[in-house]
Amino acid sequence: MEADARSSARPAASAVAALVAGAVALAAFVGRAAAHDVSASRFDAPLPFPLLLAGAAVTVLATAALLEGSGSVPTLDRRPGVRLPTRPTGALRTAARGAFAVAVVAAVLDGILGPQVAAENAATTFVWPVWLRGLATLAVLVGSVWPTLSPWLTAYELLCRLEGGPIAILGEYPDRLAHWPATLGFVAGVGVVATLTVTPQSPRSTAGVVAGYAAAMLVGGVCFGREWFRRADVLAVLYRSFGRVAVLDEREGRQCESRRRERDRDDGGRHSNGPRVSLRFPWTGCTTPVADASLAAFVVAAVYTVSFDGFTNTPEFQSLLFGTRRALGVGPVASVLLYVAGLLGFLVAFACVAALADRLGRGTEPRHGAGSRSGATSWRGATLAFSPTVLPIAAAYEVAHNYPYVLGNLGRLATLSFRAGGVPVGPIEPLGWLPIEGFWASQVLLVVVGHVVAVVAAHGVAVRRYGGGAGARRGHAPLLALMVGYTVLSLWIVSRPVVSF
Repeated sequence: MEADARSSARPAASAVAALVAGAVALAAFVGRAAAHDVSASRFDAPLPFPLLLAGAAVTVLATAALLEGSGSVPTLDRRPGVRLPTRPTGALRTAARGAFAVAVVAAVLDGILGPQVAAENAATTFVWPVWLRGLATLAVLVGSVWPTLSPWLTAYELLCRLEGGPIAILGEYPDRLAHWPATLGFVAGVGVVATLTVTPQSPRSTAGVVAGYAAAMLVGGVCFGREWFRRADVLAVLYRSFGRVAVLDEREGRQCESRRRERDRDDGGRHSNGPRVSLRFPWTGCTTPVADASLAAFVVAAVYTVSFDGFTNTPEFQSLLFGTRRALGVGPVASVLLYVAGLLGFLVAFACVAALADRLGRGTEPRHGAGSRSGATSWRGATLAFSPTVLPIAAAYEVAHNYPYVLGNLGRLATLSFRAGGVPVGPIEPLGWLPIEGFWASQVLLVVVGHVVAVVAAHGVAVRRYGGGAGARRGHAPLLALMVGYTVLSLWIVSRPVVSF
């Protein structure tokens, strides 16, 4: 077992080294720090402090109430659902796939040829807010739609049709790579480029990022086949992770989508039974362990990056940033160094919390059961089991922090589309009806609900790993402390004034 642990740790160590080296290299190209478009708006006022305290109090009280009646986690044994018909569902998927591909191409062309003003270009109003953040929000609500929309997977399938079969010129996807390409790509692309550089405000740079990433994805798919798009595509892994929180479950449809397409081509679409969509509790998908260390690292990095993204908009981050620049004698690359240092610290801290949970939960006797495979009584097994349980808090904060950004740019994109078609319209503001008090109340509500879901998920994992009673309560305690701290931190971040760089 020790040999297996050492061998499994080697890819992780190599990935961490690559992460640090890549971040240092990428830092050389950072011009200045910039997060979202945080120009003055009706939502720039900070969260009222009494509402912040109320949210924190509700968090603690809700946690106490849940633990007081702790037992088995509620599940839907007979989940209500509906079987979708194949032909209409397939037609809708095809239309959505084609429309999204057209939107991507149009955004790239406008980014290169159109006006180089962020608010007036389809690239900057579509790629970062509507595509990256909007589909993440959609994944939290209904599950990932990326297997349908992915333009590089669509292009790969067209190539396979032309070749008459699957393409993988270098053979099967190497298992040793696991999800590390997506994890490192997330840190570089979302953590650094989307959060800390001016690229989201530059139409031409945005078009370059999309074109370059599309080329990398398509080349990887041609080399390693379809599995590349599942395990190496940052967006596929990100949306699938957030989709664990969704209350809609179409797992059968997503996992069998490629086989369903092949079957429909073979029989002319004669089958009438399509995917079955059912309801589930939002914690259901967060109680299943992730597959490997690379995916655990991805989940923890996503959780950290969501909060760091919000933190960059606060005056405290500005003070920390310029203090670091003075102390180290460096320029704007200090923001990247802060991000990477915080990420490494967060990864280590989470592994330590998971190890402590496992030690407390096991007590003096190791448990054996559903979670005993692959080192279930080790810190690695605990990390794989508990890492998905923090996703609900991150998902709730992702929605709370970004839904004004997403909806505002959807309105802006609609305005640009109407004007491009010769229809004179004024600015479209989807949130123009929302009072400021309602906005801040939604922030608190979303974060607290995410906390409650995460607590239930972690309790379910603890019961599964350590049995009921004292073992589960002890094993749950370190995760509970981490979740309360993370929720209060999220509430504090949304309470701070929004600043721009």
